[in-house]
Amino acid sequence: MEEVPLEVLRQRESKWLDMLNNWDKWMAKKHKKIRLRCQKGIPPSLRGRAWQYLSGGKVKLQQNPGKFDELDMSPGDPKWLDVIERDLHRQFPFHEMFVSRGGHGQQDLFRVLKAYTLYRPEEGYCQAQAPIAAVLLMHMPAEQAFWCLVQICEKYLPGYYSEKLEAIQLDGEILFSLLQKVSPVAHKHLSRQKIDPLLYMTEWFMCAFSRTLPWSSVLRVWDMFFCEGVKIIFRVGLVLLKHALGSPEKVKACQGQYETIERLRSLSPKIMQEAFLVQEVVELPVTERQIEREHLIQLRRWQETRGELQCCSPPRLHGAKAILDAEPGPRPALQPSPSIRLPPDVPLPGSKAKPKPPKQAQKEQRKQMKARGQLEKPPAPNQAMVVAAAGDACPPQHVPPKDSGPQDSAPQDSAPQVSAHHCSQESLTSQESEDTYL
Repeated sequence: MEEVPLEVLRQRESKWLDMLNNWDKWMAKKHKKIRLRCQKGIPPSLRGRAWQYLSGGKVKLQQNPGKFDELDMSPGDPKWLDVIERDLHRQFPFHEMFVSRGGHGQQDLFRVLKAYTLYRPEEGYCQAQAPIAAVLLMHMPAEQAFWCLVQICEKYLPGYYSEKLEAIQLDGEILFSLLQKVSPVAHKHLSRQKIDPLLYMTEWFMCAFSRTLPWSSVLRVWDMFFCEGVKIIFRVGLVLLKHALGSPEKVKACQGQYETIERLRSLSPKIMQEAFLVQEVVELPVTERQIEREHLIQLRRWQETRGELQCCSPPRLHGAKAILDAEPGPRPALQPSPSIRLPPDVPLPGSKAKPKPPKQAQKEQRKQMKARGQLEKPPAPNQAMVVAAAGDACPPQHVPPKDSGPQDSAPQDSAPQVSAHHCSQESLTSQESEDTYL
């Protein structure tokens, strides 16, 4: 297993925590960065949580609250329960979770598999689902593992676990066709031996290599698989075939079908080693577009020779980004965050402020003027401040009282706030000011 220095591991954990806490933003704007970090390996402490986010299992759980508990409480179909019971002890028998019969690991595995048979009764149970569910349970509780299993069966590998296994047969033909471009030597040898792809790739693909590779390599492959989709499974298969049968010397050692199949069942530890395998998988130029183009070619050949597919599985989605775009999760409503903050008593532009009572408005006006140091004693009723044209304050002039005009009838609190060098409400009009000076 590749040893990661503790300091590097802590840095990766910090980066992953930031991504998981701002998942939608990272997926929308920095998906390539997420892909690169999945290729480097998800920190073990966050792997289970990251798988839920990548697969869309977390969104599925939020959209179906209480569904797993409802399925868990249901009795289940007896024909599937017996088969599941017989398979429990075969899944990672040396792992501490599954080592004891009737232990919590086997109980949770039974619950997850039984729930899926009730969730998709038309599919029921397939033995290859057991190791998939077991790996998930090693990293998360039963309910979360169930929804991740649902996403794998419906989005990543649709149709793989149907009764007639048509999807896996179709992908076997796709793998064999891609092998011709990746390793012509291996392709020629398998063609000459007339070895059907189902003989060596069925367990690889249906179990996502969980029963083939060393444990550390399984985890790294799954990190990339949840992020990038089924192309990672194809790439791993092509790398194994290329390095097992990709040279004349290796082909000479496999003269017949039996020797060739044995070679593929007992692969060299070197080509399955974590660092070597991941590097080869990352560098192999096999894209989603190539897989989909080959899928259409093989589907047309299937229809010409065998007729229409009996299993109508949903379209395959290539990785976390495609799944998020197809099924966006619930997003919280955006809260306004204004950049300009106004006092609570100031109305927003364009809004109609409610008129306040005169006394309250007068009190608030006096408070504001006190705060600004501009509050003066109110002028006497028969006096007014006269302002010169240049803006200098004039001494108060005694003005004889006049008949109250329209301006005098306005209440004093409705007047605008003024400073000492501006005219107050009771100031003379410009014409009156000129008469006074004259």
